[in-house]
Amino acid sequence: MSRPTAVRVRLTTGIAALFAALVVALLPLPAATTPAEAAPAGSAVTVSGKKGKYDDFSGLKVTVHQTRQLRAQGVRVSWTGAKPTESGFRHNYLQIMQCWGGSGGPRREQCQFGGSGVRQGGSWTSLRQIGAVPDPAETEYVDNGERESYVPFEPANGQPKTTGSRDWTYFGTLNTNEEPYAVTHADGTGEFTFPMLTDQEADQLGCGAPVTQGGVVKGRSCFLVIVPRGEHDVDGTTGAGNPLQSSPLSASNWAQRMVVPLEFLPVGNTCPADREERRVTGSELVTDAISSWQPAVCSAPGGAKFAFSQSGEAGARDTISRPAAGSPGLAFTVDPVEAPADGPDVVHAPVAVSGLAVGYFVELPGAGQLTSMKLTPRLLAKLLTSSYQKDVTRSRREIPEHVKDNPLSLFHDPEFKELNPEFKDWKATSQPPMSLMVQLANTDTTRMAWQWLRSDREAKEFLSGTADPWGAKINPFFADLGLATDESLSDFPKADPTKTEVTIGEETLEYSTTEVAPYVQDMHDGALRTRRGNNGATTTADAGSNGSPAKLINTPPLPGQRMVLALVDAASASRYGLQTAELRNAGGKFVPPTEDSLLAGVAAMKKSPVAGVLGTDPGAAKGGAYPLASVVYAAGFTNTAAADRKDYASLIRYAAGAGQAPGVSRGQLPPGYAPLPKAMRTQALAAADRLQNANEAGGEGDSGGGSGGGEGSGGAAGGSLADDGSAGGGAAGGTGGSGGASGSGDPSADADAAAPKVSATSPDPEKQNVAESGGLTPSTILGIIRWVLLGVLVAGGIAALSGPVLLRLSARKSVGG
Repeated sequence: MSRPTAVRVRLTTGIAALFAALVVALLPLPAATTPAEAAPAGSAVTVSGKKGKYDDFSGLKVTVHQTRQLRAQGVRVSWTGAKPTESGFRHNYLQIMQCWGGSGGPRREQCQFGGSGVRQGGSWTSLRQIGAVPDPAETEYVDNGERESYVPFEPANGQPKTTGSRDWTYFGTLNTNEEPYAVTHADGTGEFTFPMLTDQEADQLGCGAPVTQGGVVKGRSCFLVIVPRGEHDVDGTTGAGNPLQSSPLSASNWAQRMVVPLEFLPVGNTCPADREERRVTGSELVTDAISSWQPAVCSAPGGAKFAFSQSGEAGARDTISRPAAGSPGLAFTVDPVEAPADGPDVVHAPVAVSGLAVGYFVELPGAGQLTSMKLTPRLLAKLLTSSYQKDVTRSRREIPEHVKDNPLSLFHDPEFKELNPEFKDWKATSQPPMSLMVQLANTDTTRMAWQWLRSDREAKEFLSGTADPWGAKINPFFADLGLATDESLSDFPKADPTKTEVTIGEETLEYSTTEVAPYVQDMHDGALRTRRGNNGATTTADAGSNGSPAKLINTPPLPGQRMVLALVDAASASRYGLQTAELRNAGGKFVPPTEDSLLAGVAAMKKSPVAGVLGTDPGAAKGGAYPLASVVYAAGFTNTAAADRKDYASLIRYAAGAGQAPGVSRGQLPPGYAPLPKAMRTQALAAADRLQNANEAGGEGDSGGGSGGGEGSGGAAGGSLADDGSAGGGAAGGTGGSGGASGSGDPSADADAAAPKVSATSPDPEKQNVAESGGLTPSTILGIIRWVLLGVLVAGGIAALSGPVLLRLSARKSVGG
């Protein structure tokens, strides 16, 4: 592919991202990667199985490790005392579902089950159909003689019930969270991370919808229901020749259910209606954090409410650089905002340390879930360039010539097998993993990922066309994109145009790499799809029904064979309890994204052209440093309205104070972030002072440092990216700023001294007191979901081609069922 064609590819994705813009809402606070460790004290609940007619479950104990302060998140469920699951899921497994209901618990009509489309063992075990096997206990939904009896689904939002066992009006294969076949291992134990949904993602369940009880707004409670399946079916049949056929919703199976009440935090806008609204925009890396901080800020006396629109960082920088009435005045960015030579100064305040991660959910047949994975930059380069056979086509017979000499998939790659011995006997006929999921938008973090690959000799050589030691070469359609040299690259192109034909009846359909591995809306969406074990690939032909044409559909992977990977932010990986890969850094060490390794990665960064702002530098990460660590800065111009700057400064002060206390409670720093080192907190507080007081000492910008550096710094050359991902030109600007937390530093201080001294081993999680954190406390109402209409954004002046891709972060109904 020629260079102009490559540019058009990225241009097309930018246009698609702009026109796919959705409404934005703040996400609820995420859960930890290991909910048992981070869940509220006393939140875990253990329930025991019932003896029942055949005594299949009397030794079963199931623990739900978090049952309070829930949001849309992953929750660990573990069990002991069960019989091992038989091959093919013929007998002995758990079926888990989320339900709504009253104080007496849920009825079976109120449970989200029967939408997965997966059938193993018997044909009806994963449906709402209950007529497959006569159930002596069933009196309500009696078989009509044609095995068509079913339990309808009754939604919580008052809509009509479903009208068939396969009516997916409210949930289907791509958005249900049910687990129809949870595996028990040979020792009688099992574990599964269940993806909880709130009213924002599944209004048919209504979990967390605000309800007022005794004058207090609470979230609507729900339930987790576990239906154990043993060796006997509802009619008493058993044995190897008689796999289970009945649904868990059949009366006899439902009688064995284990019910765990769930308490959800309220979702929705809980800020006082009379509060001033300030609009902020920018990096997804800060989304989970600001979703936690915002309610604490708006509940304080005089606190503002903030409408946050997630967007690519370049678009956010452009938005605040060209202000318009009602447009955001504060941007969260990784690369700095340019300060124009003849314009106002820019203040940068560090507010969050996080990073990118390769999150995965991989089940090895007969061996449970994969719990560790090592990846080199070259392996990631292969994934990002569709260089494996199954990243181009899912056909078993027609392998395209240009990748036929490359491995079938990541897990078949000799390089991967050397690092991950669990795959040493992986066969070419084994189920291949799904291709790596990536987001569509142009972002600073995407640029950082390519920067990491270019910093590694092996990966750079592969991107340049050199074969790896086993003979694998880059997909030639990516060879001319300049991936090894283009420092402005900030998207993930899908350049291979190969079409695979599938025939059904007399019709022939085609799919390409965008159907094999569809783009995700954002990294949160990628994490959620990974948790569900389905990347949404549409490569299976369906004949259609009732006169509808044939189409390509998604076929959910079978439980026990799910292998899904995504490039996501660390907070989203933690939120959904994903395993994360250890990445090889410049020192040759494989490092996972932990608090310590993220801080070590920050400590290895170099100063950017803008004083006081660190530049991402994956190639400098050695020792225990994680290569894809990032610092997010809140950036604002000093010429915005004084009232706006005051509120933005309050948000920064909270973020640098109480907002750095790690935890899952409201107002705290969610899992997936590392607490800011003390030097950065001091820098942020000083930047907040400069932003708020910019025009009080003799004219616009006189007391506002150009970069917001910790000890006072001037405006400097910009290091930002233009909207199209190309390098933006920088201009000198600004004078020395006031330094220190009190804003009284020497204006003539050397700008280089503004770079914070970061300690990799001493994150200094010392909590700020109320005064230091702007008079705010974290014990405030949580659950802000602030809708920002796309029309308002357009009216606010975002008309650039690659402007912010606004996503409705709370609902996340990424792909319909």
